[in-house]
Amino acid sequence: MKIAIPRECRPGETRVAASPEVVKKLAGFSFDVAVEKGAGEAAAITDANFKDAGATIAEDATATYKNADIVLKIQRPVTEGAEGQNELSLIKKGAVVLAHMAALTHKEDVAAMAEAGITAFAMELMPRITRAQSMDILSSQSNLAGYKAVLDGAAEYGSAFPMMMTAAGTVPPAKVFIMGVGVAGLQAIATAKRLGAIVTATDVRPATKEQVESLGGKFLEVDPEMEKNAQTEGGYAKEMPPEYFEKQKQVVSEHIKSQDLVITTALIPGRSAPVLVTEDMVKTMNHGSVIVDLAVEAGGNCPLSQLGEVVVKHGVTLVGHDNVPGRLAKDASLLFAKNLLNFLSPHVDQEKKDLNFDWEDETVAGTLLCRDGKVIHPMFTGGE
Repeated sequence: MKIAIPRECRPGETRVAASPEVVKKLAGFSFDVAVEKGAGEAAAITDANFKDAGATIAEDATATYKNADIVLKIQRPVTEGAEGQNELSLIKKGAVVLAHMAALTHKEDVAAMAEAGITAFAMELMPRITRAQSMDILSSQSNLAGYKAVLDGAAEYGSAFPMMMTAAGTVPPAKVFIMGVGVAGLQAIATAKRLGAIVTATDVRPATKEQVESLGGKFLEVDPEMEKNAQTEGGYAKEMPPEYFEKQKQVVSEHIKSQDLVITTALIPGRSAPVLVTEDMVKTMNHGSVIVDLAVEAGGNCPLSQLGEVVVKHGVTLVGHDNVPGRLAKDASLLFAKNLLNFLSPHVDQEKKDLNFDWEDETVAGTLLCRDGKVIHPMFTGGE
């Protein structure tokens, strides 16, 4: 059985869906692993590292994909030539492909994969269950994004983070406000506290209050009653009613005036990111303050954020970096690769040296997009 790890060809993607450790494990299952030449270059993983772990280095994408039974990727295969080589045309019918498919926002690509006859798993749809935590690419990548968001904000902020008492005077600590307390938000809180900032945070899910406080932050409540039903059974935030956002706007508007760094992380699966920081709010912030918008790829939590840009509006610096986990490419790749390995390992038949998926397994059924030429995930077939 051949496993292919191609070089990512979408613009700005620095990660690779394998690590030497994972390649060694896959080779230990007696799988043939082909890694495209230079696939790990942007993540500081050399071809020699992969080769030493047991991989064969393929000269190009065509050679990498040729006869591959399993394809491990960071992002969904490119289906048109505009972003690079048409990867989908290189994948054989019946092959298994694992990646972040962005399935809910790119349904046309899901249909194209089904038509191509591949078995596609959207790893971002992994169920939020205890057993699946080690397979959850959203959590592993968001954790790094939350950390990097604080560092990016600190780099743009023109003052120090911790309180500094000197003979010449006292430097006050920075005030950091985290909006959205998921995995990224929690890591942002922890990182900002390590740097010595005064941290506040808010989220529609009241259960996060205890988590915020356990990390040394202060929780900013909006409406405890409405927030009681703000979480899905899967652990994601629900879309709140308009009256909630009006009240949130009032509470946040007052609080944000005194904040030096605001990090927004609010996302709703398959929908545009909710606007949390309006232009009017930005106008009230102190000159030199910073907003890091981690939802910019989904439209942004602030309408002034620009994807892939750092801009200054009304004296406030807005950071809208694309692919924030990719700014820590090596660690992001190592974690992503381990997520994929943890998903595949339970289904490896070591005697036959093959994969034997349990199609009833919750992690399999929850991520399986298409199989045998059909889109079968319930989110696309009306079953959910």
